[in-house]
Amino acid sequence: MDIKKVLVPVDFSENSKKILEEAGYFSGMCQAQLHVVFVVQSFDDYSGFFVPHMPVAKFEEEMVQAAEQKMEKFLEGHKNVEAKVLVGDVSEEIIRHAEESGMDLIIMGTHGYKGLEKVMFGSVAEKVVRSSPCPVLTINPYKNL
Repeated sequence: MDIKKVLVPVDFSENSKKILEEAGYFSGMCQAQLHVVFVVQSFDDYSGFFVPHMPVAKFEEEMVQAAEQKMEKFLEGHKNVEAKVLVGDVSEEIIRHAEESGMDLIIMGTHGYKGLEKVMFGSVAEKVVRSSPCPVLTINPYKNL
């Protein structure tokens, strides 16, 4: 398998930093380009639950701008990394971006949703693994990395 493009979805958490370090190491060994994405959850899915004080489109635009700034800080010290902020359903956007960008591998963390949260939202990693157009390497950030 020839790995030239590696996608790493992040949420800017401490766990994401660990995953990014591991993905950077792995992509360096393969001499692959590292692509990092953050997905701003679209509020279209929640429009029936509440009425926001500002238009949803403006709110999402501000969220994207804030995420782009966070991404810049998050990637400080990392070289040769392609970064992108997407908007939509988190797992669907990761899968769509991987497919459209011709990714060879996705490296992502497992997340510890439990109980009701898992029933309501499911696991992003689980959804990506099931529907990804390429192999997915999941890393448990709570294990010794």
